Amino acid sequence: MPVGDLIRTNASDPARRGRVFLRYEDARVTYGEYYAECVRWANLFLNLRDQRPGAGSQERQAGSGTRASHATVPQPFHVGILLDNIPDYLYALGGAALAGAVAVGINNTKRGTHLASDIAYTDCGILVTEEKYLPLLAPVADQLHIAPERVLVTRRWNRYGDGSETAPQEQGNVSPLRCRDLSEVLVELGTGPDPRVAVTDQDICVLVFTSGTVTAPKAVVCSHYRIVETAKNIGAHIYEITADDVGYIAMPLFHANALMVGFMPALYYGASVSMIRKFSRTRWLSDIRRYGATFFNYTGKPLAYILSTPPRPDDHVNPLRICYGNEGSQRVVNEFAARFGCRVIDVFGASEGGLGVTRQPDDPPLSIGMPAFGIIVVDEHGDERPPARFDAEGRLLNADAAIGEIVNTQGVAWFEGYYKNTDATAQRTRRGWYWTGDLGYKDARGYLYFAGRDVEWLRVDGENFVGRPIEETLQRWPAVALAAVYGVPDPDGGDRVMAALVLRDAATFDPERFAVFLGQQVDLSPKWAPTYVRLATELPQTATAKVLKNELRRQKFRPDWCTDAVYWRPSPEAAYRLWTAADYAGLHARFAALGKLALLDI
Repeated sequence: MPVGDLIRTNASDPARRGRVFLRYEDARVTYGEYYAECVRWANLFLNLRDQRPGAGSQERQAGSGTRASHATVPQPFHVGILLDNIPDYLYALGGAALAGAVAVGINNTKRGTHLASDIAYTDCGILVTEEKYLPLLAPVADQLHIAPERVLVTRRWNRYGDGSETAPQEQGNVSPLRCRDLSEVLVELGTGPDPRVAVTDQDICVLVFTSGTVTAPKAVVCSHYRIVETAKNIGAHIYEITADDVGYIAMPLFHANALMVGFMPALYYGASVSMIRKFSRTRWLSDIRRYGATFFNYTGKPLAYILSTPPRPDDHVNPLRICYGNEGSQRVVNEFAARFGCRVIDVFGASEGGLGVTRQPDDPPLSIGMPAFGIIVVDEHGDERPPARFDAEGRLLNADAAIGEIVNTQGVAWFEGYYKNTDATAQRTRRGWYWTGDLGYKDARGYLYFAGRDVEWLRVDGENFVGRPIEETLQRWPAVALAAVYGVPDPDGGDRVMAALVLRDAATFDPERFAVFLGQQVDLSPKWAPTYVRLATELPQTATAKVLKNELRRQKFRPDWCTDAVYWRPSPEAAYRLWTAADYAGLHARFAALGKLALLDI
């Protein structure tokens, strides 16, 4: 069933029509009201499409059920959505589905030419945005390739009562972007009955950009079939959802996690969904209680950030029963479940949908679970890597041999390709397998371990290893909420280990106790112990809370790029002490004497 048909079905069902679908601050929107508003948006999009000069030159018939004025659908018919998580985002998604358009979620953390190229690359002929983003779009307006009358701006930041946005001020000499007021255009063009454009399950529903933590993001093709079937399966087998459930969306809607794991299961099963503009660790629990949220989707590190807030004795008093997402460590998952009295299901997967692995409570602590048949770890030639070997303390002994790329040899699962990127699609699907681009290893029993991305190798004193096990170890220290480990250059060759730590609220860094803690970790190789420790209030991350280690590696320990406090020890035997400008000057001189200054600039 296409998404548009699902929206129509909900509105025509007497049991669902009057039920609250959307909760946002003080606003409540029923399924019937949601459908009616989506019809307005659908007519708006279709009228804007039909007004395009030369429309019809690349059109296909939309089917006999389409009203006469919208009898053909130009190729491509793409609507870009550059919004925070506000109700207009869900109206734009629903309107695009009813109009037979492809919705393109635009990452609202992008800037400059990167933002413009995402919009232009995905052939967005219409763009819906907020006034707050106009100063970002104005300098690159000529790169968008969108007529000004098709840039629609919502200026209704107070309509929903969140009080979080105010009108932006003029910024310097940047000229305002030519655009149209969304409210006015909806009144003018968003009139008429449901256009009932014919859409099939195999038509593209949305383009979802990958997170881009390692390489430039790519737009993943997602058909109506994939979107709806994913919602159906997750709602039934993960959430066990009923009409009485309420979801809470704090992850950005331009990402697959919020779309397929938050919004769509509620829509499919007639439940309610609540949401917030942007994730807030301090507001999370009060929102869960306020909305009566029973399920919560996450990706990246939000669980760790929530745990960094001071615990209260009544944290477990809330309606939440299940959380579902990825990239939570076993320690974080266990602590979160115990503190808030809910079940947490953490999986390993990707926006592409090429494979998934779900961790179980009795799995080895650092494992991401027992993979399905055919999910293996291979070298660059596709040959399976040997099992990992560990010493008595659990340290990986054969990293060079055991670590390889995680692949699904049984096929590509839900992956439907990248938009206009046949090379990247072919790279992901060579041999008919799905290649994740992620590193991992298996133990002798077959349990899978995630080792990081392919740029996360470190080499210290001739030993190759990845940072993930070190991060798990550092997060055992009670003061640490989140840890990111990466390599920084050593003037004598190879890398030194640097760790960026986010401490829990009210926690302090005691360098002596930290050193003692490291010495007590029997599974921490001496070469793994951090030489540099950065104390950050937050880490550079994608909008989906995935840490940007490339940016941390770039900033290193340079005082001009890294403004956080840094501690270091010149040798494994030395005590940790504060990193100073004089320390950097001395290290800079060593790099210069060895002719390696370039390593400090990349």
